[in-house]
Order: sequence, then structure tokens, then C-alpha cells
Amino acid sequence: MFPKDYEIDVEMLIQLWMANGFILEKQGERPEITGKNIFVELAARSFFQDVKGIPFQFNHTEVSRITCKIHDLMHDVTMDSMGNECATIATKLSKSEDFPYSACHLFLSVNRAETILNASLAKGSPTFQTLIFGGKKPGRGFQKLSNCSSVRALKVQQSSFLRLKYLHHLRYLDLSKSDIEALPEDISILYHLQTLDLSNCADLQRLPKELKYLTSLRHLYTHGCRKLKSMPGGLGHLTSLQTLACFIADTDSGCSNVRELQDLDLGGRLELRQLENVTGANGAQAAGLGNKKKLTKLELIWTDGDQEAQNNNHEEVVEGLKPHDGLKVLGIYSCGSSTFPTWMDILNGMVELKLSGCKKLEKLPALWQLPALEILHLKGLESLHCLCSGATTAVIFQKLKVLTLVEMPNVEAWLDTDVVQGEETIFPKVEKLEIHECGSLTALPKAASVITESSGGVDTKRRSAFPALRNRTLFSLNMFDRWEVVEGTLVEGVTFPRLEELYILSCASLATLPIGSLLVEQSFGGAETVCCRSAFPALRKLELSGLSALE
Repeated sequence: MFPKDYEIDVEMLIQLWMANGFILEKQGERPEITGKNIFVELAARSFFQDVKGIPFQFNHTEVSRITCKIHDLMHDVTMDSMGNECATIATKLSKSEDFPYSACHLFLSVNRAETILNASLAKGSPTFQTLIFGGKKPGRGFQKLSNCSSVRALKVQQSSFLRLKYLHHLRYLDLSKSDIEALPEDISILYHLQTLDLSNCADLQRLPKELKYLTSLRHLYTHGCRKLKSMPGGLGHLTSLQTLACFIADTDSGCSNVRELQDLDLGGRLELRQLENVTGANGAQAAGLGNKKKLTKLELIWTDGDQEAQNNNHEEVVEGLKPHDGLKVLGIYSCGSSTFPTWMDILNGMVELKLSGCKKLEKLPALWQLPALEILHLKGLESLHCLCSGATTAVIFQKLKVLTLVEMPNVEAWLDTDVVQGEETIFPKVEKLEIHECGSLTALPKAASVITESSGGVDTKRRSAFPALRNRTLFSLNMFDRWEVVEGTLVEGVTFPRLEELYILSCASLATLPIGSLLVEQSFGGAETVCCRSAFPALRKLELSGLSALE
């Protein structure tokens, strides 16, 4: 059904298989797991190719979804074997007779596809099971929906056509990025609906009150719906729910509170918004996050605004929202607590941590002790003065690869002054470093001796704070004037042996670039020549701007 070279969302593909009954039930195994196993087997046999990331292993958190393509040869073989059962309309039809009336699964990737389909359906009533609209420009709406009462899976960007009385077989409904403002209240008649995707519907303001009657619903996506301010009551009745991408807490009597999540066996990602409406530790604990072992990504979000004006229980609430210890990604946004939750040290499998807008947070926990942490984003922590404090031994981020520091005006030190770091490198594996608008930061961490190359049994040591760094951006650092935190003058300079891209913008106090280390070469006549190694031997891209003190 999908055209050649089309990038397929694997999660959507499995849900389409489920909607069409292609996955046989196995006792004790969820159909999603069966579908994933089938996909992995087909990928291993090269039916699918260009799979981004390792399927279903959370090893690359920057990839928000897993996608694939069908091998061209496999595509041809499949289309031949399926006959007219699957069809793709990628160009405007020259005449209505060209329309694939016998197709069960139809993908339309032309602009205004609904207009084309309306004109064709006026002359016939095909038995579609799958309708996917993939064009960039939607038409005027799907007016002939009554001709497609057999449809099981539907993806479309126009919502005005929805007449649910014709869609009682529907199991998959994708209205993501559509103009919908509200779903029809009679959605409760869709007893078989398994997947409802409303993600990134910018105008969506409310969900139907009768949503609780969709007892077959397994996946509900509501993330990116910025006008949505509450969830309908009774969500706890959706006991088949496996995915709830976003839950919005509210205090109105007709809305769901986080207690509704207690008995739901949720997995994947979960975003909890408007947490200022949750009262105390008991209210937060009622969500039962610690029992949801299938969750991989958790985002805790308070409304960005005056944290003083909100009820002053942020510390209790964040403490009560303790997740299970296998969580992979955690984000905390606009939390008004001055301290970090005590459960942070149990997250030994966490790969990514993002803290944003936590203006009162004064001290970070010992993040370097998280053995799996690879990505760390810190933004808007206005009360933070030191990144790593309270250490009793050398601070080493063993696996960290990406470090981002943004809008932290009072951060002035990497380590406490009483930390004995010795010659240990704090960030031995960081490959990408971005520092923006940290006005009090004066220097990078102290460099340490690292072996950068070995030749003929001789190891060459150079000094570097970031020996693995490949990409670095320094932006709007008004006080930044040194390349490492040291006292006095060192004989050997700082080097960045693997740095390929360097961007330094609006750093008014920076007067020099690092000069690298000194190299003593001996000629055949015995004379010694002292020259200077480059501090950036692998550099490919360099951008310097707004450096008024640079000579």
C-alpha cells in the first residue's frame, strides 16, 4: 500500500496490522509485542530496510520514533502477490475509471486527495478497510464517508467529515495535525476502536465526555495539543489502554485527576501536565507511576508562570511522582521545588535527563553517579551556582555524550572548590557541548592528561577537558575568558583532539583561542626546534562572531 521509498512509522504499521486482524492472538502476549516480533523478523530478512535505530531498544533517545522503508524488490514482489488488494494514488487521476475500486487498502499521497476520492466514490461503493491520506494539502473534506462503512483504519487531516454512525467497524483513527477543535460526543459508539491519534492538533480544545466508553481503546495520543486543558472523567475505565501520551490534570469535578491513572498498565511515553493542580504527596502517589514498569519516558510539567502564585507543594508532588527504576528518559519542567526528588539515585538505567524552567532549584543531585546517563539538558535553572557539588571523590560522567547548558545566569563553577579531582577528566566521552546564555561562567573545566595517539609503542599525552568532543557551541557567555579553570600559567596548552565543528558567538570577554601543546622536534644535526601543535587538529568548520576582545 505504501509507495516506494516511503518512510513508514513502525508503531503505526503494527497498529494497522492489528486493526485489520493480521496479528493472531497469543495467550499471555499482547498483540503489540507479537507485532514487534514479526517486524524484527521481517527486518532481519531484509523485507524492511533503513530502520532508524535498533528496533524497540531505547538506545538512541534523540530518535523520537522508529521508522523503516520497504526494500524496492520486496515492494514489487508484494504488489504482484497482492494483486489489486493494495493500491497507491500518487498522481492526479486522468479519469475516474482509473480509480482502484477493487482495492481494500488505499494510500493517497496526492494533494487534495479527499476531493479526488469524493468524485470517484460517487460512482461506486468499494469495500475499503484501510484509507491513508498522505498529501500535504488537504481537500474540502471527505463527503462520501457513508460509502466506506467497512473501513477499519483511517488517517486523514480533515475533521469536518466525521459521521461516526458510518464508522462502527473503525479500529484505527488518526487525526493528527488536523484542524479539529472537538471530537463528536457520539464517539462512544466506536466499540472496536483501538488507536486514537490526536497528536499535534493545535486547535483541539476538549475531548468527548463519553470517551470512557471506548473500552477497546489501547493507544491514545494527545501530545502537542496546546489548547487542551483537561481530560474527561472516568479514564480509569479504559483498562485496555497501553499508551496515554499526555495527561492533563485539572480540578473541575467533571475531569479526570491523576488518580485515574492508578490501575492503567501504561507503557512508552507519558507526559503529565498542569501538575500545579495535584495536591500533596498523596495525590501524586495515587497515579501509581512506580508500578508502571513499561514506561520508558516520563515528563513532569507544571504550567510555566509565576511559581510563587501557585500552591506551594511542588516539592511534595514531585516526590510523590516516583517512577520505576527502569525509566530511560526523564524531563522535569517549571517545577518550583528548591530541591531535587530523593528518588533520582534509583534511576540507574536512565539515558536522558532534561531539566527546564526549575527556577528555584539550588543544587543538582550527583548526576555523575548515574551509570547509563548519555544526554543531559539543563535550561533556565536560575538559582543554580555549581553543576557538580557535594562530591567526595573525583567527578566523572562515565557515559555522557551530549551536554547542553542554556539560560543559567548564575552558574559560575563546574565543581565545588573542595572537590579533589586530580588528573581525572570530568567528561571523557562528551561529543557535543552547547553552552548558551550562562553569563557568570568564566571557563571550561580543568584539562587533564589523556592519551590521544599511540605509535611505535610510544603514547603521546595531551591535555584536554573534552578528549572526545566533536561539536561545540558557545553563545552569549559575557564572562567567558579562559579555556580551563586553572590558577597561574601552564607550560602545556589545552587541546581538543577530535573537535570537528566549533561555533563561538557573542563572547565579549574571550581574548584568545587555545594554542595547543608545545612539540620539540630534533633535526639530523641535533638541533632542536620547538613548535606548537594545533589545539584543533581535526577541525572542519569554524564560526567566530561577536568576539570584541579577540586579538
